[in-house]
Amino acid sequence: MTSPTPIRFGTDGWRAVIADDFTYENLRRVADASGRVLAHDHPGGLVLVGYDTRFEAATFARVAAEVLASHGLRVAVSDRYIPTPGLCWSVAHSEEAVGGVMLTASHNPARYLGFKLRMADGGASPVSFTDRVEATLEPEAPASRGVYETVDLAGPYLAALRAFVDADAIRKAHLRVVVDPLFGAGQSHLAETLRSCGVEVEEIHGQLNPGFGGLHPEPIPPHIDEARKKVAEGGFDAGFITDGDADRIGAADRSGGFVNPHRIIALVTRHLVEDRGMRGRVVKTVSTSVLIDRLCAYLGLDVVTTPVGFKWIYEEMVRGDVLIGGEESGGIGIPSHVRERDGLLMSLLLTEMMAQRGKGLGELVDELIALTGPMEYLRRDLELDPAVKDAFVAAMSTLAPARLAGRDVLDIVRRDGVKFLLPDDAWLLLRTSGTEPLVRIYAEAPSADEVDELLGAGEALVHGPRG
Repeated sequence: MTSPTPIRFGTDGWRAVIADDFTYENLRRVADASGRVLAHDHPGGLVLVGYDTRFEAATFARVAAEVLASHGLRVAVSDRYIPTPGLCWSVAHSEEAVGGVMLTASHNPARYLGFKLRMADGGASPVSFTDRVEATLEPEAPASRGVYETVDLAGPYLAALRAFVDADAIRKAHLRVVVDPLFGAGQSHLAETLRSCGVEVEEIHGQLNPGFGGLHPEPIPPHIDEARKKVAEGGFDAGFITDGDADRIGAADRSGGFVNPHRIIALVTRHLVEDRGMRGRVVKTVSTSVLIDRLCAYLGLDVVTTPVGFKWIYEEMVRGDVLIGGEESGGIGIPSHVRERDGLLMSLLLTEMMAQRGKGLGELVDELIALTGPMEYLRRDLELDPAVKDAFVAAMSTLAPARLAGRDVLDIVRRDGVKFLLPDDAWLLLRTSGTEPLVRIYAEAPSADEVDELLGAGEALVHGPRG
C-alpha cells in the first residue's frame, strides 16, 4: 500500500494541485477530520459550505458536504459560487452556524484548489484548531456519506454590502468604474452591487473560466494590466480588481496607475475615521507599509504588527477594539462587518469615499502621500531549485549583514522570516510563502530606485555563496 498523502494547513487552509494531491480521496480525508472536530465541539451544529470558480470546485464542495454531514452535522451548501467573505459573513450572521468550509485556493494559480475552515464568527481557524484537524486525519478516505441542503448564501451577503455604504451619496456622484474579478468568485457579484448603487460599471474577465484565461488571479501587476489600460483609455474614475475568491483587492486610478493595497488600507482607514467617525486599533502584518504607521500617528490610532497571514489579524480582532486590519497582499477586513478580508467591501468603501469627498482615487492617493510622505514598495517572488531554497531556509536565521545596498542595517526582526530595518523607514523582508513553493522578497523605501536596489540585495542574500 502507498503511504497517505501528508496534509498540512498553511497560512490559510490546506491547498494543493488539483488531481495531484488535491483529489477526492484526500478531500474526503480532510472533510472527515474537520467534521469529527466540529461535531465534537458542536454536536448537530450547522456548517455552511461555499466554493469559488475553479475547476470542479462546486463538485468538490458537495463531496465535502456529504462527508461533513456524515458526522451528524447539519450542512448547507451555497447554490452558486460565492466570495470567501460572503461565506464568512453568512456564518457570522447565522444564529445556528458553528463554522464554515470554503473550497478555494484564493490567489493561487488555477491548478490549485484548497480547503479553508472558518469559525462560528466567520473568522479564520486558529492554528490550535487546524492542529486538531491534522491530528485527526485518517490514512484512508471514509465511506460514510450524509445529506446536505442547498441554500442562497450570496443574496443576503450582497444585500448587507449595499446596506453598509451610503448608496444615495454614491448614486449622486455618477461614478464610472471598471471591475475585474480575474475570472474569480467576485464576478457579477461586485459589478451588480455597484450598479445597484448607481455606478456605471464595465466588467472584464467576468465569465466562468476554470483556467482563469491564463491569468494569475492575484490583483497586482502584471495580472491587472488589462484593467488598468481599460480605466485609462475609457476615462473611468477607478478600477477595482479582486482575486480568485474575492477576499483581496487591488485598484487603479483614472490614469491607470496602480493603487497598491498599502495605500488602500491607508485610504479606507482615513475614510472610516474622518468621514465615518470610527475609532479603534489598526492591525497590519510585518510585510505592510510604514505609511500605515505614519497615518495612524497623524490620526492618533494605535498600530499592532503581526506575522504574515490574516489569521494573526483575526486573533487581534477577537481581542477587540480593532477598526481595520490589512496585509500587503490586499486582504483587508473591518470587524464591524465580519472578522475576515473582503475585497468587495473595500471596493464599495473606496467608491463611497470618492463620492463623499468629490475626488478621484488618484487625487485621494495624492492627498494621502502629501500627509504621510512618499514611500515606494515592491515584492518579488522567487521560484527556486529545491536545493537552493532549502539552503536559504537553513541559513535564514543566521543572516546578519551590516549593510544592504549601501545602507546601514539598523535592526533585524526575525518574527516571520528576516526583516532588515534601514534608515529613512526603509526595510527589506525575506520569507518563504505559506501557500506556494516560493521565497518572497519585500522592500520599501522613499524612492523606486532604492526599492529596486534593495530587491537586488535581497536576491543576492537568497542565493548567496550557497547558490
